Amino acid sequence: MNITELQERIQITKKEDVKLYFVTRLIKPEVSKRTPAKDKYMFNVLQIDCDDEVRSYLYDASVRQLNKTIQKNYEMLDYDILTDETEHLFTYNIQNKVFSFNDVVTNKLLKTAPKVTSIANITKTEDLWAYCVEFFNNETEERIFTFRKILPSKVGVDENAKNWVRAMFSPKSQQLTLLKEETVNLDEQIDCIYHQETFYVIKKANFEQIVGLQEEYKEKALEVADNMINSGNFLGGDKLKELIEKKPSIHKKLIKVEKLGEYKKLSSKTINTMKRILKKYGETLPIINDKLSIENEEYIDAILKALGDYYKKGEISGKPYGTFAGKELKPIN
Repeated sequence: MNITELQERIQITKKEDVKLYFVTRLIKPEVSKRTPAKDKYMFNVLQIDCDDEVRSYLYDASVRQLNKTIQKNYEMLDYDILTDETEHLFTYNIQNKVFSFNDVVTNKLLKTAPKVTSIANITKTEDLWAYCVEFFNNETEERIFTFRKILPSKVGVDENAKNWVRAMFSPKSQQLTLLKEETVNLDEQIDCIYHQETFYVIKKANFEQIVGLQEEYKEKALEVADNMINSGNFLGGDKLKELIEKKPSIHKKLIKVEKLGEYKKLSSKTINTMKRILKKYGETLPIINDKLSIENEEYIDAILKALGDYYKKGEISGKPYGTFAGKELKPIN
């Protein structure tokens, strides 16, 4: 199935059958800091009642957003953590996948969810994590769900206000009045769609955050950093771990480095090759006492490029390219 077919199926459903859910996340009780992300969190699903105007907005906005996506004519690919997200859509099948968000789509959204009575009460103990729109076909009982990550700045609760107030200007009274109600911003964007055990990913980074992949990648990156440091081929390590904490973009690069495994078997010949290639493109391989130095960000960037097979050449054009992405091909003899 593709995005066009999903849009067509959504348009068969009726606006009055649209439902809106909040997905919340909280840390499981009595978990340690070392507990993996997939076991650390639990998700809850809450239904929030909407009036006809909101249901109509959610329906029409979703169709408009899908129209915009379809018009870009992006290629649909199987999900790959390193693939560039700017020119592609992705499918992510949940079969045989183990992650805590799984329970949301395989269980909790298919049951009668508790109703939201107060956003303020929810946010005291849980994070508003995402909102979900359900499109239901009464005849076939088919369900399609869209998800959008909720940012803290999109939620307005008076108890969260510090040194400021929320106010609303009324065109009727032409006055500014205090807004005491709880609010949440719902925009036209869709991060991903779920249908029949498959996520159709429109915004890759947001999808990874929603289902918890981003945190799993960070854990894996820290593991790879430890492996590199313990290999005895590197100097330093504190700066690398610091970057892992503050720069999510480095996580996938380290996962690629681990997949290739070149850092485990560094030889003088390999290091000389790396040094030559980097010099060709204006970069320096930082070598101190026959070891690779990872003591500052510039050094780390150069080393990850070398170990992550960043430099590539087109077979036909012969032009050089720089990217951590790419799927290895097996030539046919």
